[in-house]
Amino acid sequence: MKKNTNPYQTRLDDFVELVRSRNLDAAILYNQANIRSLTGVDCDNAALVVEIRKGKSEIRFYTDFRYVPMVHRIAPSLKVVDLKRLKIVGSKVGYEPTVSHARFLKLQKAYPKTEFIDIDGAVKELRSVKNSWEVEKLCAAEKLNSEIWADAQKSFKPGMTELEMARIIRHMMIERGEGEAFDTIVCVGANAAECHHVPDDTVWNGRDPVLVDMGVKLDGYCSDMTRNIVPERPSALYKKIYALVLKANMAAIEAAKPGLTCGRLDRVARKIIEDAGFGKSFGHSLGHGVGLEIHEAPAARKGDKTVLKPGMLVTIEPGVYLEGNLGVRIEDLILITDSGCEVLSPSPK
Repeated sequence: MKKNTNPYQTRLDDFVELVRSRNLDAAILYNQANIRSLTGVDCDNAALVVEIRKGKSEIRFYTDFRYVPMVHRIAPSLKVVDLKRLKIVGSKVGYEPTVSHARFLKLQKAYPKTEFIDIDGAVKELRSVKNSWEVEKLCAAEKLNSEIWADAQKSFKPGMTELEMARIIRHMMIERGEGEAFDTIVCVGANAAECHHVPDDTVWNGRDPVLVDMGVKLDGYCSDMTRNIVPERPSALYKKIYALVLKANMAAIEAAKPGLTCGRLDRVARKIIEDAGFGKSFGHSLGHGVGLEIHEAPAARKGDKTVLKPGMLVTIEPGVYLEGNLGVRIEDLILITDSGCEVLSPSPK
């Protein structure tokens, strides 16, 4: 018997079992990242349908003429059908509520007696534990991200604007990878108090601190990291805040391990910042998963009951933001291992 070498087959099998275990007659996926994670096919006009009939499953990949040869090449075992002939059989069908409203209305009109059941969370949970080959891709992307950051800093010069600095990073990402995983954030001085500041014409004088949040995409997978250019003579307040955020970052990394809930992980970092009197200045969650999309499950946020498992990746990015004054965020991407975690962001911090 020929050995199955399709690295996506296990996850596709898990998805079929998910549909079966929920007593669904079928499931339909439109999300590009969801489909790619199950089949390996990166297609912006497709639907993946799984039907369960008399205990047996059937999988169909719907797309249009433009993408059929690609599907045949990447996933030759998939049954490919013209998207215009989309058909679902069943009274209970799983779907993603993130689908466009227009597309959902079309489905409801075509299948008025069908009950559409939200399976988005279950699919995201399926994707949250990365396979070994996904981990390799994510490690490579994060390593490249760190290399680009090291080289970009050498090109930064006083008198440059935030936009010019962001362009340097963007161009390196295009040359060495597949471009940005998200719009690069560059914040000079007080602009760093805006968590997701949009780079503008603010000029760096070479003395103010700079916060940079960046991620390159490589082989379809994202990376994410935040670092700061610390002035030679930082203010006493900046030194205090930087040390505080670094302490919270390191404590969360030390605590991250299988069996810990995401809410508890968030709490480890948040308590350190709250105890120092800056709790109200840390308004976002501690972190998020990373994969084919820059924001994936799991989410390290207040009260989240998700239990960390080996193979999950999550960012550790505490921050303190003082409007009109300064902002500090330090972000690493970590991999949950059998006994703890591994930091995938090698850049000094």
